This record gives sequence, structure tokens and C-alpha cells, in this order.
Amino acid sequence: GDMPFGSYETSAKDALRNAIRFIKEGNMEAIKLEGGTEMAKTIQQITNIGIPVLGHIGLTPQRKSSLGGFRVQGKTANKAIKLLDDAKALQRAGCFAIVIEAIPGPVAAYITEQIQIPTIGIGAGSGTSGQVLVQQDMLGIFDRFMFEIFPSRGNVLDLTSSR
Repeated sequence: GDMPFGSYETSAKDALRNAIRFIKEGNMEAIKLEGGTEMAKTIQQITNIGIPVLGHIGLTPQRKSSLGGFRVQGKTANKAIKLLDDAKALQRAGCFAIVIEAIPGPVAAYITEQIQIPTIGIGAGSGTSGQVLVQQDMLGIFDRFMFEIFPSRGNVLDLTSSR
């Protein structure tokens, strides 16, 4: 289950309690949470009790305001190095895989080469271990922005709302 904003950032104790609830009450087999090195200790506490964690770096939608909105991350050398450090920290913390979202393809491929766990790319080129194409992004259903990684082919939201 995708841990919602506020369910894991406040403290490691809250994160652990909410992760357990997700598994028990939500009938989940694993959790996903966003963040890099700043979340590594929390993730390690969760994985230490046997809950599988999927990490998420790059464009983290729950933190989009602090990232300047829905924008590609890791465009500079320093920011790319930070993403690599984040991926390595998540791996050390016990994540079984990492979602890498909206990162330049070469950066995502390099990160994938440097770690031993799978990466799942969302708008991160073809060099990740696997890829996800979010249906709403592809079809233009989300009206507040259009990912620059998708060529404009139309907007299903416009087509459906005009009828």
C-alpha cells in the first residue's frame, strides 16, 4: 500500500505503527513510501520487523510543492549525485525495490547500475529494471499539468467533459 502523506514523516514510531496497520488492516503485503536519505532510518525500522518497503525517489508527488511542482528531478550533477545517494541509502535500509520518477534517463540508468535492487521507472527512460506508465498521465486525464515526458496526443479529460 502507498502510505499517505503524514502517515510516516512525523516520527519513526508513527511510521512503524501505521505500516503495521497497513499490513494488518489493509491486507497489504508491502508498503511504499517517498523519500531518500532522510527516510532511511525509518525504513530500516520498518524492514527490521519484516515489513517489505518499496522506496520512491525523484519526483515524489506527496512533496511536489517543495520540489517546485511536477518537474523532472536530477537535472544537475549535484542533484543527480543526491539521487544516487538516496538510492544507496534506501537499499542499505532494506528496500526491496525503488520507484524512480521523473529523472533524466541517463541518471536513472546510472542509479540502476550502481545498486543491487530493482528500479521501477516512471518517466525515467528505458534504463531502469522495469517501467510504469501511469494511465492518467498518458491519457491527459489529470488537468493540472502534463508531464513533459509525454508528447501531446490529445486530452481525454477535454473530450469527456465537453459532452
